[in-house]
Amino acid sequence: QVQLVESGGGLVQAGGSLRLSCAASGSIFSINDMNWYRQAPGQERVLVAGITGGGITDYADSVKGRFTISLDNAKNTVSLQMNSLKPEDTAVYYCNALITIDEYASTWHGWGQGTQVTVSS
Repeated sequence: QVQLVESGGGLVQAGGSLRLSCAASGSIFSINDMNWYRQAPGQERVLVAGITGGGITDYADSVKGRFTISLDNAKNTVSLQMNSLKPEDTAVYYCNALITIDEYASTWHGWGQGTQVTVSS
């Protein structure tokens, strides 16, 4: 099986920075893509940023220019560098991944447990 574990959340002041990490472990042949979603209280879970195993990235308009997603294929770890944080960024951030688990292209898709990011004004 595959597990995703997020870390790096916390409380910061507006304008500050945080770096989130999500490590995948278990039966991993290759990373198809890994993504960060967030969910604020009473809101839908939305995509923040995503990256393919080949390094192609995608960002929500609300975070472009402030957040940077990166993937370390050797460590099966995706990171999200968050700069110039705003109170509107407050949410639980979840790691999501599509992973190929064997040479027959079997895949696994799942979510991490989430990590809280709180930005004070």
